[in-house]
Amino acid sequence: MSSPSPEAARPRPTVAVVGAGAAGALVAVQLCEGAARRRVPLDLFLVDPAPEAGRGTAYATEVPEHRLNVPVGGMSCYPDDPGHFRRWLCRHGEPTVTAADFASRYRYGSYLADTLGRAVITAHGTVSVRRLRTRAVGCADAAGGRLVLELADGGTLTADSVVLATGPAAGRSGWAPAELVASDRFVPRPWTPGALDAVGESDDVLLVGTGLTAVDLALVLDRPGRTVHAVSRSGLLPQPHAVAPLPPVPPPPGLAALPFHRLRRELTRHFAATRRAHGDWRPALDGLRPEIVRLWQGLTDEERAEFLGRDATLWNVHRHRMAPSTAETVARARAARRLRVHAGRVASAAPQEDGGLIVSLSDGRELRVAWVVDCTGPGLRADAGGDPLWSGLLSDGLAAPGPLGIGVSTDGGRLLDARGNPERPLFTLGAPRRGELWETTAIPEIRNQAKEVAEAVLAPLTSSPRSVRRRPTDQFGLPLSTHAAAAASFRCGLARVITVRAKAAESFARATELDPGFALGHAALALLGHECGADVDVARELADAQRSVRERGDERERSFVDVVTRRIGEHEAPAGAAGDGDTALVDHLARFPADAFALGIAVPTIAFSGVADLDGTLALGLVERTAPAYEGHWFHTSLLSFVRQEQGRIEEAGELARTALAAQPASGHAVHALAHVHYESGDHRTGRDWLDGWIGGQGRGAVHRAHFSWHVALHELALDDSAAVRRRWFAQLAPAQVNGVRALVDSGSLLWRARMSRNWTGRVPVDGVLDAVARDLVERPSTAFTALHSAVALAAAGDLPALRRLRTHAAGADPVQREVVVPLCSALEAVLEEEWATAVRELRGLLPSLRRVGGSAAQREVVEETLLYALVEAGHSDTARHLLEQRLDRRASPLDRRRLAGLSLRA
Repeated sequence: MSSPSPEAARPRPTVAVVGAGAAGALVAVQLCEGAARRRVPLDLFLVDPAPEAGRGTAYATEVPEHRLNVPVGGMSCYPDDPGHFRRWLCRHGEPTVTAADFASRYRYGSYLADTLGRAVITAHGTVSVRRLRTRAVGCADAAGGRLVLELADGGTLTADSVVLATGPAAGRSGWAPAELVASDRFVPRPWTPGALDAVGESDDVLLVGTGLTAVDLALVLDRPGRTVHAVSRSGLLPQPHAVAPLPPVPPPPGLAALPFHRLRRELTRHFAATRRAHGDWRPALDGLRPEIVRLWQGLTDEERAEFLGRDATLWNVHRHRMAPSTAETVARARAARRLRVHAGRVASAAPQEDGGLIVSLSDGRELRVAWVVDCTGPGLRADAGGDPLWSGLLSDGLAAPGPLGIGVSTDGGRLLDARGNPERPLFTLGAPRRGELWETTAIPEIRNQAKEVAEAVLAPLTSSPRSVRRRPTDQFGLPLSTHAAAAASFRCGLARVITVRAKAAESFARATELDPGFALGHAALALLGHECGADVDVARELADAQRSVRERGDERERSFVDVVTRRIGEHEAPAGAAGDGDTALVDHLARFPADAFALGIAVPTIAFSGVADLDGTLALGLVERTAPAYEGHWFHTSLLSFVRQEQGRIEEAGELARTALAAQPASGHAVHALAHVHYESGDHRTGRDWLDGWIGGQGRGAVHRAHFSWHVALHELALDDSAAVRRRWFAQLAPAQVNGVRALVDSGSLLWRARMSRNWTGRVPVDGVLDAVARDLVERPSTAFTALHSAVALAAAGDLPALRRLRTHAAGADPVQREVVVPLCSALEAVLEEEWATAVRELRGLLPSLRRVGGSAAQREVVEETLLYALVEAGHSDTARHLLEQRLDRRASPLDRRRLAGLSLRA
């Protein structure tokens, strides 16, 4: 019998990540998610003796005062999703955290561990992940271009690729006199578990070093009755971050071409100019950060050595800053003389009979302390701490020292050997690359390197696309870049979207679980979360869609993801910012007219906000131009029905809606169109009874069921049946049944209309509606349509201060909010203050431009109802009568007939 081939013996590639601290966790996250997206089977080993992945030394501390020295907004695991850490904190007990806050380091360790755990779950079935609770002590070549790791427990691990994520090398305390090194009162590695346990409550301590490590230990050791000394050559502590940081100020151009002496001079001028202009030097340094690597790599070794000898200390105290709360605690300790900072060097140390030490500094001062702690930080050489793994790699020529002997040399993270060749699948990131990058030890840099390393590791494992006879398709025949099972879930989700039924997000989520690299599934989830309030992490899904479509997506899928990206970015842009999401959507449909998801997004019926269409022609044009691709399909017929009723072609719209419903009774778009047809034609009893029956039958699974109930309530209002309106509201539109934006648009607006038509006497129960909506959505809405309904709900609540805050927001928002919502807020304020002449003037003035807010005529009619109420209260009976007669010419309404009769009696 022939022996099995090597391929048969090891069918799955193996990757080993040595070190499971922050750098190792970030690489492992990218490897898990990248392999899952690309469907690359992988055995991933994390080699680290620590009890928990992700924490390392930096994030294992449980001292709550130990804060990150980078704000929350800069600490995401993902370079393409900067808000990920903040959102994680919001979901885990800190809902008010902002991007400018400084989280505890322990919380960040929990975040890293949780993110890695989720990545492992996502990749389950594709990536097998194992933890080896031991150290790697050696690395050598193995057969077939592989590598073998020697482990401290005596075992070995052979891998196709190895990533060394070992973090900063430990220092060797070379500054310490021999008698101090020999003392049992010397703590060379303070972060070793239990290293400070023997320090007595009243023992004075000397910290050697005044950087961030010393600051952290000063916080741990600070207490009444103890003096903590800190000494360094400069005697400088890290600078604090600004409490209210300013935006970065970019450096002047052309710096990279300057010799070092001129570069130093230009940067000094830049910092001084920024301080003069902004009152702070920090924006200049923050603006320089993206250029640091390029500037460092442009220096000669002699210039780098000059920087290290002359400028590095001053650079570090300004670049690596303390959180503001940390700086305040340190300042209090210094003011109380519990923390004393000295400039100098340790010259000698003499043991005392009581077990303490007398430490002499270079200037002759003597400090009597019980303990001396090395806080000088990591060594610059990769093997500085005597790590046998790095020592062996360097001595065997598998790695080469970096510039000035700092770290190691790499080619984009791949280790160069002693001959300068990147021959082995051996990678590193973070601190070992400091010699060639300098700026490489903070999370914003490490996460970028983690992504690059993961891509380099996976690239040779990703097979070229196999030619297949046929990809699965959606129900309209468009190919899907996924496998059959995920495609089936996507089709289920798409069917729910085009019928406007619930649980579409669950179907798309199932599709991405089955295939984490399915771009359209992620894009659909992002869109449903953004526009429909689905419970998904919009930014995460969007980033996954963008990543996945780059790796495997056809032209149509790339275009669709671009459309979703632009729509989400456009709505989340600063107030007043213009976007091109509508243009991209229209262009996409011109190339791919059969993309039903895109068409449903574009036509503003009920599910999505649609294109910004001021006169109805754009939506109509999209529906008519795409007709040949659908050949009379009920979905397209439903959209056409809605567009026709918006054009006022009521009879045609009704026929189209009934045709669509005959083919698909659950079509929410057709039901919505027919609801408008009944209302605009004045057929209120038929519309009420038919729609009420549909809600109780086919409509039980509708995703916008509250909006259909709102339509029934409109019929009941028009029929002047106040008791029915109340029953409807409490049964189907009260906050227990509705929340989010629908509570504003449907529940809140109905209450105001009922009050304006005098079908609801006394105080309306709108407070619960406002409680069901996020306050930002009410007072700082992103669209004019939402803003209109926020104003109406706030008016119903009688909340004048909030209404004025909304008006202020609208005044600084987009043009439609400025031109429509601002006068609407003023008019509603006048209504609440019973200044009827002002209310009438403001309301009449904005009616011609009201269409610009979007939505349907029936929704915008709430403003006309308010005008009618104000006209009557102002005593303008003739104007009110004229308006009611115009409305009755449009459609029958017992309510309007009753109001007209009331005006006649009053006259």
